[in-house]
Amino acid sequence: MTAKPPAQVHTGSHDLPVPAALEAFMAADWAPSPLPAGAQVPGRALLPDRLERLSARFPGERLAIPAGTLKVRSNDTDHRFRPHSAYAWLTGLTGEEQPDHVLVLEPSGPEGHEAVLHVRPRSSRNTSDFYRDRRYGEFWVGRRPDLDETAALTGLRCVHLDDLAKLLAGPQPPTRLLAGVDARVDGLLAAGAHTPAGDAELDAALAELRLRKDAWEVGQLQLAVDHTAAGFEDSVRALPDALRHPRGERWIEGVFQLRARSEGNGTGYETIAAAGAHACVLHWIRNDGPLDPSQLLLLDAGVETDTLYTADITRTLPLSGRFSPAQRDVYELVLAAQEAAIGVLRPGARFRDFHREAMRVIAEGLHAWGILPVPPEEALADDSGLYRRYTLCSSGHMLGIDVHDCARARAETYLDGVLEEGHVLTVEPGLYLQPDDETLPPELRGMGVRIEDDLVITADGAKLLSGALPRTVDGVEEWMARLLDS
Repeated sequence: MTAKPPAQVHTGSHDLPVPAALEAFMAADWAPSPLPAGAQVPGRALLPDRLERLSARFPGERLAIPAGTLKVRSNDTDHRFRPHSAYAWLTGLTGEEQPDHVLVLEPSGPEGHEAVLHVRPRSSRNTSDFYRDRRYGEFWVGRRPDLDETAALTGLRCVHLDDLAKLLAGPQPPTRLLAGVDARVDGLLAAGAHTPAGDAELDAALAELRLRKDAWEVGQLQLAVDHTAAGFEDSVRALPDALRHPRGERWIEGVFQLRARSEGNGTGYETIAAAGAHACVLHWIRNDGPLDPSQLLLLDAGVETDTLYTADITRTLPLSGRFSPAQRDVYELVLAAQEAAIGVLRPGARFRDFHREAMRVIAEGLHAWGILPVPPEEALADDSGLYRRYTLCSSGHMLGIDVHDCARARAETYLDGVLEEGHVLTVEPGLYLQPDDETLPPELRGMGVRIEDDLVITADGAKLLSGALPRTVDGVEEWMARLLDS
């Protein structure tokens, strides 16, 4: 009796095998495909100073900053790749062709470093990888620069990615690693070659170096804000269709995503399109609810540019086009809190000052409405915080390559620090009046309002980057009417 062949238990690729004749045919007659002459990464002139400032923090030590790895979405399908923000800031490389690359600052002399990029070379037509490798092959995912081209783009010396293992296997100077970004790189460094405390210091330094934005970065953020403002206009124009759809929140999310992908890299974070009581869920991203003309829509969204700088703006819109009296009262209290917070922004002010000012206005308003059970000054005390039942989160954060930028910075330089010229931040107080909160009058339950804008600290105050979008009740109503009539 003839034995049956074993059953195939792992399907793998669903493509046909490559016979020898096809392999030979695929190997010949390909024309050169060089990158455009003189191509450089955006902002390349800024890279040497960034690298020099990082080098000065850690003289004589090796620093390893991975770009990160592809992450599986499902089975053999990966998420779209975005390099780690520190890697992008130091190299200017922001595209999807960067997975597994590693920037190493190698000690050079008593104080300096040489920046070396460890890069995956092209899957050129010299081998069959260009059509066989579904994850990295150029037939599958597109062309990437070779080593020489990457060097020309960035001004950095580039070596083969495989050289990293050889480098890290040799004698080790004191080493710091941006850990947890690439498990392969984590594993290449022997135990004792680096320490968690040393790695944490590098992580913090990479965040702190990005706190102050230069003029080019502010320009990129303004571009992100301008595209975002256009996306908000698109969303208002789409409201009639969204109101008719059973998942109108998702319709609005999709409309904004179209603007984000057509003008930039995509959204800087998952869009919040929260109607009615969904707006009381601080990070509502399911966006699967309908839109009701009697309710408000809280839209929190931001376009990320191709250089990875993102806007972060929120507007709360009356779906009927006009605020009801109760909606107007809540909105105007939040707006007053935001205006008060913006008024304290200036160099030398403590970072937390603007949040405290916004919360003072919120607490006074809640008390005037008879909702807050204690006087404002008591509710605002550190050992009380009763006002936070209705406005739980902070009123803003730093903004840049990450939507919550520089979050790994030490508290003394960020949360407990002072504002400096070049800081870019959001101001976003809100009221979240839960639908089941029996401390509230019925007409306020299930209403969420947040107003969020992006600002840069200037020599004598702060500049509103997102001023093209109206914030007042009358301004929002007039803006919506104009867009819906166009």
